[in-house]
Amino acid sequence: MATAKKAAPAKKAAPAKKAAPAKKAAAKKVAPAKKAAPAKKAAPAKKVAVKKVAAKKAPAKKRTPNAAFMKAMTPSAALAAIVGSAPLPRTDVTKKIWEYIKKNKLQDAVQRRVIVADAKMKEIFGKARADMFEMTKLINNHLK
Repeated sequence: MATAKKAAPAKKAAPAKKAAPAKKAAAKKVAPAKKAAPAKKAAPAKKVAVKKVAAKKAPAKKRTPNAAFMKAMTPSAALAAIVGSAPLPRTDVTKKIWEYIKKNKLQDAVQRRVIVADAKMKEIFGKARADMFEMTKLINNHLK
């Protein structure tokens, strides 16, 4: 019985192998119908790559600051104790706050993003600690 089972699959595989060469023969007959490619001529000498010189651009314009940031804002009394009472743009207010923070060493030693408020800063922040990204939001409440 074992020999009969082995012989049966071999017979099934044989017809599939015979069918494949017939397709190849048909494909070979189609190929000669194409025109033969003309003989290649000798390759021309290689051209040396010429580097293109980039066109000189006009000097870049300086970015103009956003008018909303440059508008002079009047600080509240609590904020004026740190930055002064004169009207300042938001950018200058933020710079002066950072000068005050660094001068008085109010940044947390481990988490440098956190600002530990002293008495003057607690009036502005309304809490003992504030994140540096939250700081600008809290400062804007004291500008008019």
